Amino acid sequence: MYAVIKTGGKQYRVSKGDVIAIEKLEGDKGGKLTFEEVLMVGGSKDMKIGRPFIDGATVNGTIEDQFKDKKIIVYKKKKRKGYEKRQGHRQQKTKVKITAINA
Repeated sequence: MYAVIKTGGKQYRVSKGDVIAIEKLEGDKGGKLTFEEVLMVGGSKDMKIGRPFIDGATVNGTIEDQFKDKKIIVYKKKKRKGYEKRQGHRQQKTKVKITAINA
């Protein structure tokens, strides 16, 4: 069984036991999370699709880690104007292990 959840402005396809890295959510290591914005639940035989969300469906998970993603370089330049700007950014992320899908 799998589900499609929405968090942090993105959609993720998850199954029980999956570990995903998502936009930072508040909580400590070992904390419990419940995702209530479930867009779709599917399995081997049947599939439920929400409009936009499925009523009563949740996905549970536990926080495994809070970390920073790898650094990206943001570079801006305007030709013939002498303007250059170089800047780095590291996005904060949360690693979540999916424990249950309740449809």
